[in-house]
Order: sequence, then structure tokens, then C-alpha cells
Amino acid sequence: MADTTQSGFKAEGGCACGNVRYRMNREPLIVHCCHCRWCQRETGTSFALNAVLESKELQLLEGQPERIETPSESGNGQAIIRCPHCRVALWSHYAGAGDKSSMVRVGTLDEPDLLPPDIHIFTESKQAWVDIPEGVPSFEQYYDPRELWPAKSQERFLAMKKADS
Repeated sequence: MADTTQSGFKAEGGCACGNVRYRMNREPLIVHCCHCRWCQRETGTSFALNAVLESKELQLLEGQPERIETPSESGNGQAIIRCPHCRVALWSHYAGAGDKSSMVRVGTLDEPDLLPPDIHIFTESKQAWVDIPEGVPSFEQYYDPRELWPAKSQERFLAMKKADS
């Protein structure tokens, strides 16, 4: 259940079987809709919708998820955090920020409509029938976050990267 009252942004989610539950305690830095072939293969869908969040703002409420190290198109690999029972992917950690950053799978939120994509990436390999809404930034590959992220998101990201370095 989402809470956007004075106490701040909160959104809860979990896996399909209910074994693992989590809460996002802050709004995401940005929400990516990734159309790369790797995400398509990994998810079995046309894209992956990921809310980028500082891991310290992601609170485990129930269960003990399983960390699975997987290859990635970049060659740097990623860790996918899954329910050990139903195997639903809940979030990932990519090589760039490592475990400091979590890419929360928006579809695992109780209210996924709260977080539509801010940006579409790797559209050079998107499915032809997928239409990107007018006015939403899109890039054939990746982009420079310094040019598109809101200033507050950039500040939070830099603080996250510096923490415990």
C-alpha cells in the first residue's frame, strides 16, 4: 500500500506467493523502462520496469530473499534478488553502484501504477508494437543521468555512491 502523506513516500510490494514483502521508504531516483534484449530474455516480457532506489531506503518486511548472481549484457553481471519459493524477481543490483543501489521491479509493488516510467532506454531493440508515449524521454541506448535526472536525484545518487566508500 502506498503512502504519500506528510510522512513521505512509501510503497510496499512482494512476491507472488507472499513469502517476501518489502517497502520502499522513499520515492525512486528515477524509473527506467528498459527495452534491451537482455531484459526481454530475463523477464520473458517486452521490457523491464525498474525503480532506481538507494538500497538503504528499501526495507525488508517479511521473508528472506535469495540472491542469484547472473551474467549481464555489459559483462559485469548483476545480482537478482528473488523469493526462494516462487522465484519472482523483486529487485536487482547492477555493477555500476553495486549493492548500494536497488532496481526495484515495479510490477512487484502492490500499486505498480504509482511508478510509471520516467524514461525509456535501449529502445533500439524494443518490440515494434510497443509505443512510447509522446513527451517521455527515450534513448536508443543509455543516456547521461547528469543531463536528465532531477537535481535532487543526482544529489542523492552522489551521496549514495560516497557512503561507506
